[in-house]
Amino acid sequence: MSMVNNETGTVGPFILVTAIMHRPLLPVPSAFLLAASLLAFALQGQSKHTANFSGERALDYTARTVAFGPRPDGSAAIAKLRSFIWRQLVADGWEVTTDSFTAQTPDGPLPMENIIARLPGKSGAGTAITGHYDTKKMAGFVGANDGGSSTGFLLELAGTLRNRPRADDIYLVFFDGEEAVREWSDTDSVYGSRHLAEKWTADGTVRKLKALLNVDMIGDKNFRLVWETSSSPSLRKLVWDIADSLGYSAAFPREGGPVSDDHIPFINAGVRAVDLIDFESQATFWHTPQDTLDKLSARSFEIVGQVVLKTIEALEQQK
Repeated sequence: MSMVNNETGTVGPFILVTAIMHRPLLPVPSAFLLAASLLAFALQGQSKHTANFSGERALDYTARTVAFGPRPDGSAAIAKLRSFIWRQLVADGWEVTTDSFTAQTPDGPLPMENIIARLPGKSGAGTAITGHYDTKKMAGFVGANDGGSSTGFLLELAGTLRNRPRADDIYLVFFDGEEAVREWSDTDSVYGSRHLAEKWTADGTVRKLKALLNVDMIGDKNFRLVWETSSSPSLRKLVWDIADSLGYSAAFPREGGPVSDDHIPFINAGVRAVDLIDFESQATFWHTPQDTLDKLSARSFEIVGQVVLKTIEALEQQK
């Protein structure tokens, strides 16, 4: 982004029951109770998500993302992260597809891949929540906040949304290629969102979207989101009014300026879009090796999660 003036495998219940059957036989009541207890334990482990967004889980997902190390485009690490994201989304019951393409960059062609998850509704309309999962190509840069927080946030949102009623389609999009390969410009940045905006314009998806909410660098302690003036005014006001109603005005001040980020290609395509980004609190460690997990707070994730969920509910009521 740029300011303008910018296995563990889970043992399934059937495996557990099978294992019990191969042990020495117990009296029937004891064997039945043991099997039932193990089955309940296994199911509990598989149902860790609730309809409430957890900042702690979002931070844990971010930590697991950062553990892959630096994740610039074309790296082995981003390929491993991509597989991890895919597995988590499928496990949470989402329809998952990929938008693969070759980006023409200042360093030559680079393969990139957006990850698109969808929960179908019945209304024919939809809302997209987006963020990027790549990191800037820099020595020692693990991007805990810049690339990590958006990934962790979306993964937690995936588990939360599957347990909530909905009428509209919900899309979660993990953008590749948000970062500039060299220096930020209109052609060297937001590769993934530019590509998907073109694709969704061609196939008609953009006409179905009520809104797109992009999250970026939202995990840092004492965060303050930018009142991003390139965002769609009505959607930005909706989000900020909801934050006010929840008591989060301090984290959502109505001051800022334009930011170039993954929402811009969709605004250009006619979609109402808003950028939820902190470009102030983390300025001292942005794009440095100091962008590490100790700078993040579960509370920050939780605040943004609550606001986004309330915004989705409000958008569901709009025709």
